[in-house]
Amino acid sequence: MGNRERVLASLSHRQPDNVPYEISFTQAAHAKMVEFYGDPHFASKLGNCLTWLGCEPAGSWKEVEPDIWGDQFGVEWDRSVDKDIGNVRNQLVTSGNLADYRFPDPDDPSRYARYRGVLEQKEDRFVLVNFGFTLFERAWTLVGMENLLMAMIDDKRFVHELLDRILEFNLGVIENACRFDIDAMIFGDDWGMQTGLIMGPRTWHEFIEPRIRQMYGLVRSKGKLVFIHCCGKVDRVFPELIECGVDVFNPFQPEVMDVFDVKRRYGRQLSFFGGVSVQRTLPHGTVAEVKEETKRLLEVVGRDGGYIAAPSHAIPADAKPENVAALVETLQSQ
Repeated sequence: MGNRERVLASLSHRQPDNVPYEISFTQAAHAKMVEFYGDPHFASKLGNCLTWLGCEPAGSWKEVEPDIWGDQFGVEWDRSVDKDIGNVRNQLVTSGNLADYRFPDPDDPSRYARYRGVLEQKEDRFVLVNFGFTLFERAWTLVGMENLLMAMIDDKRFVHELLDRILEFNLGVIENACRFDIDAMIFGDDWGMQTGLIMGPRTWHEFIEPRIRQMYGLVRSKGKLVFIHCCGKVDRVFPELIECGVDVFNPFQPEVMDVFDVKRRYGRQLSFFGGVSVQRTLPHGTVAEVKEETKRLLEVVGRDGGYIAAPSHAIPADAKPENVAALVETLQSQ
């Protein structure tokens, strides 16, 4: 099988010849692995099975001050410590100015300018569009996390209006992206912490579920698959995610859920992407433990398809290079 065929087979809950896999890195971890391998191009030789496209407009990120980056919405991210994402330092939207805030243009053709060239050389590529910070995350970046959570209790009208504005923008991006011959869209929206839903299940059902149902339903109506990246312990809403049209759940964190039990309970309706511990095994385990954990995931979670093997997030800076190399070797030697 080729890589795309492996992914499609697995996501159809059929057993591929080898379990498809994907390994990504934070900037600091990538630099450590370049030094470890002595090869600045090592990442291109991993055998990853996914090809990623973005959906941000050209020039959407600008360094407005040293280590301060502004995004397409005007949110400013302090990357003096975290070079990959950063921390929001400004507040753009309040209940008093929401009506005047202008969202970016989802129809901006520069968002999709790379698609045609990549897809013309699609060949053995499973292509997915990465659409991060899609609803809850976009809302808190605009108004502040504490402000949003408090408003979900004492200013619900404002939150509904804000999320509807975000939803309108999102549906426009989805419509445009799905006109191309992509395979899937992956939505990033972290609702979880280590112990459960940040906003609690009742609030999630009120504010989040109706809108993701529209977003995911639109993708499915275009014949594409739906991936969701959502960190934290959110397995209690897996039944609702399945109903909303999710095909693949990521990052599948073993620190917050029993990944083998989750596969047993939901594996006929949902596929999983992730599973290798980035909080415990890769930074603190041994080479033998990395190999053992990875092999068990391939054999148990990967049985009968429904799995893309991967670390449970982009590999962090504190992962031991020898452990990362053991992960790569185990995945490549299937």
